Amino acid sequence: MFLLRLFSRRLYLRIWLAVVGGVAVLTLLVAWAWQTAAEQNAQQNSPPPAREIVIRDSSGRTLVEGLGVRQPFDPSEGQRYDITGPDGQSYSMQMAPRKPRGDRPPPHGAAAFWLRPPFGFLWMLALVGVAVALGVFPIIRRLLKRLENLQRSVQRFGEGDLATRVPVQGNDELADLSRQFNAAAERIEALMASQKSLLANASHELRSPLTRIRMGMELMTGTQPSPTSRAEILRNVDELDQLVDEILLASRLDSREVDVGTEESVDLIGLCAEECARIDAELQLQGLSALEVRGVAKLLRRAVRNLLENARRYSHGEITLELAGAGQTAEIRVCDRGPGVPIDQRERIFEKFYRMPGASERSGGVGLGLALVRSIAERHGGSVRCEGREGGGARFVLSLPLEQA
Repeated sequence: MFLLRLFSRRLYLRIWLAVVGGVAVLTLLVAWAWQTAAEQNAQQNSPPPAREIVIRDSSGRTLVEGLGVRQPFDPSEGQRYDITGPDGQSYSMQMAPRKPRGDRPPPHGAAAFWLRPPFGFLWMLALVGVAVALGVFPIIRRLLKRLENLQRSVQRFGEGDLATRVPVQGNDELADLSRQFNAAAERIEALMASQKSLLANASHELRSPLTRIRMGMELMTGTQPSPTSRAEILRNVDELDQLVDEILLASRLDSREVDVGTEESVDLIGLCAEECARIDAELQLQGLSALEVRGVAKLLRRAVRNLLENARRYSHGEITLELAGAGQTAEIRVCDRGPGVPIDQRERIFEKFYRMPGASERSGGVGLGLALVRSIAERHGGSVRCEGREGGGARFVLSLPLEQA
């Protein structure tokens, strides 16, 4: 069983086995052909056995009786026998060559030269080699056909067909390479789709504050701007600046090669206390005296701030931030008393520019805040999820790995 699994997962072993098997079969057939040819040669070259020969006259009287041995001869000259009689006297009998008839096949010695040894053995060896080559070819072809399929798929993918995938067959190295290629292709396709979606949604979101600013400027033409108009313009400029900042941060977080800051030991208790004080949220430590993680402080602060601002935007009551430790993980739980999030929406709200139905008319928010929280959590090896809360509202749980001592 172990050997079967080993051969099923190693392509080079199967190719090696096919070649070795083909060579072994060829060797056996060559040995058989060699032995057959050797026996034929030995039979042809060995002296013929002695035969009892009796020569009588027309009256039936025995003239010569003894053992006769056929001597080597040329078929065109007939046959000759040397006979030794009972008295030890030697005799010789010469037979004229037989005249061939039209319907009689040529004698054995008159076979075509290419069928005589050693030419007959060479022809047999050539036929055996061709048979083995034809038998091994389908096996090698079947093993390497998947490699050609992978090559064609990579070529199509490189030409721009991002939907190209490679069929996965078996459990060997080539199957593992196919799975890795498909995973990489899916990742690249998702990144390209994300970039296109980011560009399209960013263009749409940027248009709204710019339009409001332009309308405000047109209304102020030739007049002194009122405090209300000035405040509206400043609010739109701030919204535009925040949107550009979030778009740039989302783009940088999607690229693993971009440096987003220096990792350091971050005190979550102090960070969360500052953010809770900023929006007047309640902080609950649940008996913790210290809670530190390894990460980029400004990104972790951004994640906590986005969760708190999201809760303030939708909550109709108090906002609570709970800090807890669960094994090797730190959990930041932001609880609100808002309308809550339906179960079928709890994953989609973390998508870029996605907002729940009816949320687009509310002030603030462009659908990037929670997406940034997820990107920051994944950048630090953590996760974020949305849960329901007893009594109404929602609970967002940000999980981060604790710093190892």
